[in-house]
Amino acid sequence: MTESAGASTAAATLTAWPSERSLPQRIGRIVLYAVLIAVAVVQIFPLVWLLLFSLKNNQEVFNLSPFALPAHPRWENYAKVWTEGNISLYFWNSVWMTFAAVACTVVLGSLVTFALTRLSWGWKKPVLGLFMVGLMIPVHSTLIPLFQMFLKAHLTDHPLSIILTYTAFNLPLTIMILLGFYYTLPREVEEAAIMDGCSVNRLFVQIILPMTASVLATVVIINMIYNWNEFVFINTFISSDERKTITVGIQNFIGQYTTDWGAIGATLMISMLPILAAFFALSNRIVEGITAGSVKG
Repeated sequence: MTESAGASTAAATLTAWPSERSLPQRIGRIVLYAVLIAVAVVQIFPLVWLLLFSLKNNQEVFNLSPFALPAHPRWENYAKVWTEGNISLYFWNSVWMTFAAVACTVVLGSLVTFALTRLSWGWKKPVLGLFMVGLMIPVHSTLIPLFQMFLKAHLTDHPLSIILTYTAFNLPLTIMILLGFYYTLPREVEEAAIMDGCSVNRLFVQIILPMTASVLATVVIINMIYNWNEFVFINTFISSDERKTITVGIQNFIGQYTTDWGAIGATLMISMLPILAAFFALSNRIVEGITAGSVKG
């Protein structure tokens, strides 16, 4: 009887203990949700404002409050920029140049990181230091030397000049992000694969790359944002209208005496859609990639 009574008392204590803390927990959760909702509103508000801005004409932009709804939403602004403003051509130029540069950066960055962390050779530290020096070079300080180099190589006004430049400047950051993840990969998997007769090439393609899918998603998004929004190199190296990207194409709506602000808003809204789509598609992988390399072992 005494043992059963003691067990009943202990069970009642364990059952009652969470309920005693339930009120502070509820308050803490409410405060947390309130903060998260406030942060979400702050983050989403610029997108909503830009959408409303893109549906106004110049008169509404200057005469109405920035927070006011347009009297008559002008969806024709989107049709205008897509056809008359040649944004469709600029958009697809941005898509394929960004994709090509991201693919080159991810492939080269993965190969370099694999060689630095998984292979034994004498120049690993100097090579790593050389890539890390690239993080300290101001991008725009290389504008004139790069232009002179591409001019001599007959690559001015050529998409290859943009792809090579994006790849070179994104490689150091890509390698730095991948290094932290590669060091956490278990070597037992590689040793087992090598014992089974797996070559180095198959080891990289069939084992290492699938294991790094989460951090690669993070790298892809970071590279996409930089490449998609870049303006200076495109404006300097590309002169022909048919090779320009959407960041430069926005200037078509800025005239000497008048500016079509609604069209600019529509162009900016269109330019944001691919990045938002890629982020939502890879959001789970991005979180995994950010957190996976933070813990070793």
